[in-house]
Amino acid sequence: QVRLVESGGGLVQPGGSLRLSCATSGISFYVYTMAWYRQAPGKERESVATITPGSTTNYADSVKGRFTISTDNAKNTVYLQMNDLNPEDTAIYYCNAAFVGLPYWGQGTQVTVSS
Repeated sequence: QVRLVESGGGLVQPGGSLRLSCATSGISFYVYTMAWYRQAPGKERESVATITPGSTTNYADSVKGRFTISTDNAKNTVYLQMNDLNPEDTAIYYCNAAFVGLPYWGQGTQVTVSS
C-alpha cells in the first residue's frame, strides 16, 4: 500500500526557510518520479519541483534558486528545502509520486509566509 505523509510546514517570516519532508512507503525512488506541488487559496494546484529516478530535477521558475528537492533512499523520504520565502509561497504543499497510472498524493502541509 502506497502512503505519502508530509510534514514540516508552518508559519515563517519573509526571508526565512523551511524544510518539508514527505515520508513514503510502498514506492521506490528508483522507479517513481517524485514531486512537490502547491495550491494557494483560489488558485490551481501547481508543480513546484520534481526529481526523477535518475535524480534529474526540475523547478518552477518562481522557485528556481530558492527551493531544492532531494530524496533519501535510506529513509524513504523526499525533502523540499525552501529558502528566502516570500508571501507568494503561502500555500498547501503536497507530495506526489508518479510512475504509471494514477499518481499518489499526500494529505498536504500548510506553509504560511507572513510577518
